[in-house]
Amino acid sequence: MAFSAKQANVLAKGRLTATRVYAKLVQKAEYIWTDGQEGQLSKGFIFNELRSKTKTFEEDMGMDPTAYPDWSYDGSSTGQAKGNNSDCILRHVLQPVRVVPDPIRGAPHVLVMCEVFSPDGTPHPTNTRAKLREVFDEKVQATQPWFGFEQEYTMMNSRTQRVYGWPESGYPAPQGPFYCGVGAESVFGRPLAEAHLEACMQAGLTISGINSEVLPGQWEFQIGPVGPLDLGDEVHLARWLLHRLGENYGIVSTFHPKPVKGDWNGTGAHTNFSTADMRVPGGMAAIEAAIEKLSKTHPEHISQYGLQNDQRLTGAHETCDINTFKHGVADRGSSIRIPLPVMLKGYGYLEDRRPAANVDPYTVARLLLKTCVRQ
Repeated sequence: MAFSAKQANVLAKGRLTATRVYAKLVQKAEYIWTDGQEGQLSKGFIFNELRSKTKTFEEDMGMDPTAYPDWSYDGSSTGQAKGNNSDCILRHVLQPVRVVPDPIRGAPHVLVMCEVFSPDGTPHPTNTRAKLREVFDEKVQATQPWFGFEQEYTMMNSRTQRVYGWPESGYPAPQGPFYCGVGAESVFGRPLAEAHLEACMQAGLTISGINSEVLPGQWEFQIGPVGPLDLGDEVHLARWLLHRLGENYGIVSTFHPKPVKGDWNGTGAHTNFSTADMRVPGGMAAIEAAIEKLSKTHPEHISQYGLQNDQRLTGAHETCDINTFKHGVADRGSSIRIPLPVMLKGYGYLEDRRPAANVDPYTVARLLLKTCVRQ
């Protein structure tokens, strides 16, 4: 089709105008938040609770979260509002809501972890970070709490809906050679795990390591040591990166606490916790005092430590029965484990082995602070 000189001139001007407008947009910010879909299942697997969408800016907005504007979204599509009043607000708390470099898009683009507020300006009921902020008052801050989070997850083949690397029918060899293993016969999904580690490091997250786990196709990454608010922010950002990178590999990462029924390990989120007085010589007394408090609040913690956790906490596969509370030194079948090096030194931290892999990290931090520090 041929254009007249006048038509060609109009088209050229349009392209120039579009180019000038596009040139003004220099930064993409991926707004990330947790939705209200907890408890929703698909083919037996719990939905990923994270959502995100991209906002563009005409300048580099920097790393200060207060520089980024509020933004709305359709809360009725995320289980957070009714259809006739569905605007929820992604509002950033002054500090320390996180803005980190986007390791996938590269500079100057960023990932923005958000809190969800209702239109009236109050925290949305699904905003567990706000509930943690209420507990993290000056008294608690003075104890200098630290957390470490061991996030286990299981890779699933998006095509077959089976664990990644497993045969399309039948099962792999029994558990044994897979934990921290090496070799194509023992380790499945390493390219995604390595890409995720690199992305977390480039984003500036406090990721302290990764390893393949007991169940073949199962992996773990660790976040920490960090403070309670940073714990939730960084775990959610790391989870988002895991899911986002999984799109490139055709891998779905599930946090279901028992992704495969039978004689296979479940998937947890062991949480390491300490306060300043636990981390100094003689700190074992403070650790034991915290464990005594935890023994009295076991039902409260269990009720909020993840969906379908009863399938994992059976007393087998390195767990304690969900209805039982016990602690021990170097005992992976206990509710609370005191690592052997901690006992030998006489100070350090405790490990809460009860949380499921799908637990909300803000909730874990809030409950540990509420029980061990505020009570």
